[in-house]
Amino acid sequence: MKNTKRNTIILLIICMIVLYFVVKDDFANIMDNLILANKWLILLSVLLIVGYWLLRSLALFIVVKKYKKNIKYSKMLHQILITQFFNGITPFATGGEPMQVYMLKKSGVKVAQATNIIVQEFIMYQMALVLMGVVCLILNFIFNICEVSPFLANLIILGFIINIAIGLVCIFVSFSKRFSKFVVKISLKIGTKLKLIKNVEKTTEVWNEKVEEYNESGTMLKENKNLFFTCVLINFAALFTLYLIPYFVFLSLGYHVGLMEVIVSSAFILLVGNFVPIPGGSGGIEFAFLEFFKYSLPDIDERSAILKSALIVWRGITYFLGIIVGGVAFGLFKGDENK
Repeated sequence: MKNTKRNTIILLIICMIVLYFVVKDDFANIMDNLILANKWLILLSVLLIVGYWLLRSLALFIVVKKYKKNIKYSKMLHQILITQFFNGITPFATGGEPMQVYMLKKSGVKVAQATNIIVQEFIMYQMALVLMGVVCLILNFIFNICEVSPFLANLIILGFIINIAIGLVCIFVSFSKRFSKFVVKISLKIGTKLKLIKNVEKTTEVWNEKVEEYNESGTMLKENKNLFFTCVLINFAALFTLYLIPYFVFLSLGYHVGLMEVIVSSAFILLVGNFVPIPGGSGGIEFAFLEFFKYSLPDIDERSAILKSALIVWRGITYFLGIIVGGVAFGLFKGDENK
């Protein structure tokens, strides 16, 4: 809890600094845009992020049902909301998965099974993310939907490689016991040389047990191919819903951006922002949004203010709303492990 408070304070400071640099040159125009924005279209954007949470919850619910038949969908929705908070306040969104394991345990799922569930869910989400990225890259290559500078193109490729690498490592660790033990062996050797590991035998035993757990998740996926493809498809739909949000944000400000341009740009923004080592990718995400959408609007005097206004609304809906709702959901979380 102490680390949670510290991370939240650091996040607020970072966000205030980023917000200052976003609005400092166009404050009056940005405020006018926000006041005059179509509130119904902003509400529709909020409903889309809710749809994203509902779909992510459904994918998790389908996996958990394999282990705990009487689990309720509402419980998984509650956990996904809490995950938005912990992902939002930790670098690289690393706080969500451990919290999910803890919450599943509190809901009556064994720790080993909870670990398997989260590994499976992560693999399926990562698969959907990479597939969406591939589709957008191909579409942009064929139709030149978004104007991309060489610098941004390199960032997209780097982000794409990182996401593929993460997905492949998770798949190899889950499906290949031999590869998993090789990774553990190398990691332990490095840790021992750096004097980070004191009891090598005990640490090896602990990690070998974890390898067995991870391999169980791979076995589960191999034995339930329909579940795998269903959940990948649901996560794909969730990402599509998330990527639609800027379309309605720009409409709320009185400007139309092409639907395909919005989808492709949104995919690229997340590919670039995901490897920024700051909670929420703050700074990197905002930079990517402004860069990818700056050619989407007509060459008007107030284009900069419109872009920054859209950024504030979009970031508020896709990031800060999740932290607020997730924080409230965390405060209400009790679990039911004794039921």
